[in-house]
Amino acid sequence: MSWVFALALFAAIAAGVFLALSRNLLRCVIGVSIIGSAINLYLFAAGRLDATAPPLVPAGTERLLEGAANPLPQALVLTAIVIGFALTCFSLVLALAIRQRTGSADTDTLRHAEPPEGDDGKPVPLDDRED
Repeated sequence: MSWVFALALFAAIAAGVFLALSRNLLRCVIGVSIIGSAINLYLFAAGRLDATAPPLVPAGTERLLEGAANPLPQALVLTAIVIGFALTCFSLVLALAIRQRTGSADTDTLRHAEPPEGDDGKPVPLDDRED
């Protein structure tokens, strides 16, 4: 079971990295989202995949029962799902705004929007003032 889960996790991370490194802006956003989901699966697996007992503390005791699932990774994953969804929504809106403003979703053609380099190799400050 753990080998199958590890292979599935590796496949998800590999697909996410492949998409995040592509030239299309939408694929980059989807790749980052897939990487976030793969990390959530990894955190969830840290709470034991084969745990059969729910993470409840019985009355009169101070510890979880043997074989109980760890509740901390579950709470972390629930929080990460919400944050990942918000990040994906923000990234999609940003990608759509960039596409609408520049007319292209290709990351290589978006290089013309960067400021030129100065003599010291740093970007030249843009002067937005109108004279």
